[in-house]
Formats: sequence, structure tokens, C-alpha cells
Amino acid sequence: MQTGGRSKKKGTKEVRLVDVGGNGKRVVFSQEITDNRTMNEKILIVEDEESLRLFYEEELKAEGYEILSARNGREAIQQLETTKPDLIILDIVMPVMDGMEALGRILRKGRKIPIILNTSYSAYREDFMSWAADAYVTKSSDLTELKRKIRDLLQKGKVR
Repeated sequence: MQTGGRSKKKGTKEVRLVDVGGNGKRVVFSQEITDNRTMNEKILIVEDEESLRLFYEEELKAEGYEILSARNGREAIQQLETTKPDLIILDIVMPVMDGMEALGRILRKGRKIPIILNTSYSAYREDFMSWAADAYVTKSSDLTELKRKIRDLLQKGKVR
């Protein structure tokens, strides 16, 4: 009997494929394992469109994150005075204080929090200030890319 080297994570179980005498494969479940990502990481969502903000909140809560939210850059800066999120998702075009101004203020305060610019406008990617963010994601109803960027930045523990 030969054990295969392939393994996959399925939820909180580790699944190992085991080769049984070369005739076929059977699935063996290992003991329960914990997710490598620390749950309850805090994400600050800065988004003026309420429906999008609520959509992001629900999707990211389902992923196990603790969610803070702000409707504009000024609210985000105020929240940063009292709490330290592990990551910020920042819209660019917002009333009161836009995302670019908020990004500049966060950076000037020396905050070492990964920031993802999340916008409908791909033209901002060329704006020099946007280069200071850790990632740039164009808004979509499919949050696959945004979730991947969140995981990547939190796993790296990226610090400027």
C-alpha cells in the first residue's frame, strides 16, 4: 500500500488521497485541523454606497473577518483614532473626503496597515498616489479577486 503525497483542505478537515495498491484511490480524513488564518482579523471597509458596503460586510463576515465600516474618508480617519484594523478596503470616489485624501492622511500618520484601493474607475490606477496602496482592485460583483488580495496581504503581514 502506498500513501499519496497529495492533500487538500476542505473546510476544517484535511483530506488525503491514499493510493490503495495501485488499483484505485480512497479518501482518508485526517484529524480536525484549524485554519492557518487567524480568525477575527479586523477589516475597515470605507465605502459610500450603502448597498455595496453591506454586501462587502456580509461576504467578509462569512469569511470569518470582523468588520468595521465607514461611509467616507473622514469617518475612516476618525475610526483609526480609536481602533487599529488589520487591513483597510478604501473606495476612491466618495463625498466629504475621498479615498486618495484619506490614503494620504493615513500614510502621513505613519500607519502601517495594508490598504486595498477598491474602485469602479480603473483610471485611478495611473494616479501616482494610488501606487502607495498595497493593492488596487476594480469593483465587481464577483469578490474573488478582492478576497484573494485580502488573504495575500494578511498572510504576508505586509508592513510598509
